[in-house]
Amino acid sequence: MILRTGVDLVDIHRLQEALDEHRQRFLERVFTPGELGLGNGSAQFLAGRFAAKEAVSKALGVGIGVIRWQDIEVLRGENDEPCLRLSGEAARLAQQMGLDTWSVSISHSASQAVAVAVALGTQP
Repeated sequence: MILRTGVDLVDIHRLQEALDEHRQRFLERVFTPGELGLGNGSAQFLAGRFAAKEAVSKALGVGIGVIRWQDIEVLRGENDEPCLRLSGEAARLAQQMGLDTWSVSISHSASQAVAVAVALGTQP
């Protein structure tokens, strides 16, 4: 059995500054159309998704750059829980590592968003 984890904490104010300075370019580079459709541009929502993407990349043992931001998509499941969808290099790495079951949790306060990603699998 393989167990991999990642966690990330994002300052919502810093994410808001990035949105204010580079809004469209930043949004298109980091978030998928599906994610943008869910958040209505809320900095709190987007900070949670940003943290989740970072947490997943840490669980994969690589940084953004090896994988693309949009290779990690965090949508909503049947009960509005975060639901992870990997594509591209992130999916290839997860498969290569034998990681086939993922859980993502996101929470935030007025100033910070945190996400934890847990991956399980078996040796490939």
